[in-house]
This record gives sequence, C-alpha cells and structure tokens, in this order.
Amino acid sequence: MAVAEIPTWERKMRIFLCVFGLFLSVYALHVELSREHDAGYRALCDLGESVSCSKVFTSRWGRGFGLVQFFVAKDSPLNQPNSVLGVVFYALQLGLGLSLSKKAALLLVLSSWVSVAGSLYLAAILAFVLGDFCMVCVSTYLVNFALLFTNVKRRSAIEGQKEKAG
Repeated sequence: MAVAEIPTWERKMRIFLCVFGLFLSVYALHVELSREHDAGYRALCDLGESVSCSKVFTSRWGRGFGLVQFFVAKDSPLNQPNSVLGVVFYALQLGLGLSLSKKAALLLVLSSWVSVAGSLYLAAILAFVLGDFCMVCVSTYLVNFALLFTNVKRRSAIEGQKEKAG
C-alpha cells in the first residue's frame, strides 16, 4: 500500500494531534526546567493555587510517572521528565503514522493504549493526590485519547483491507 492511501482526515488529524502534543510536551519541559532554575518563575498555565501546571510538573510524579525513582536514583538519567517521554511518544506516533503496514498499525494502537493508561494514572494523581488542575496535562490526556481513536480506526481499516485482499 502506498502512503497516498492514508485518508486525508486521518493524516490531518494525526499531524494536528502530534504537533499539538509535541508543543504541549516541549512547553511542559520548558516550565519544569525554568522552575528548577528559578523558584519564582511563574508559568502562563499557573492561574492559582489549585490551577498550577508548574506545581504538577515539578512534583515527584512529573518525572518517570513518580515510579522510576523507586528503581533508580532520583537524579538518574533514566528518571526523565514525563514531558520528555511525551516528545518521544508524539514523534513516534508521527513517524509510524507514515506507514500503512499492519505492524505499524499494531504499534500505534499498543503505544496509544500505554499512553491512555498513563494518562488515566496521572489524571488520578492530579485529582486525588495533588488536588490540582493542570490545563496542559488535561490537554495532553485529550490528545492521547484522540490518538487512540485515530489509531484504532487505522488498524480497523488496514485489517478490513487485508481481509478483502485475501
């Protein structure tokens, strides 16, 4: 199958979601690094005491989902900010989205399920542990759910084409 066979709606949706996700991830990293270097830094997304993205990004759950530090040192290179993982994820989604192979479709769906599971976990931490509302975080969760939907549609379409051809 040629790349030209990717439906226009899907290509546009994937590009929009991945670019938006990359933007959100890079912004989150910027906020976290700025806050680490300047405790007085106030991000655009810090609107109040309980609406503060920098509070969330600099919390223990802002790096390695708050879990990696149980296995490696807190300052280990393996304990990266969640936003770095986001950059990798959205770049992968964008790159894999160029392929119409069955394996690429499966990887897109599986990685989306992982991102949605991570989003649900972090949303629970946000609501029940931190008691905060983070617009950047919630926007990221929505992007992840939309990518899952897009990827499931892609996989179903590819499966349907394989059945018709076979």
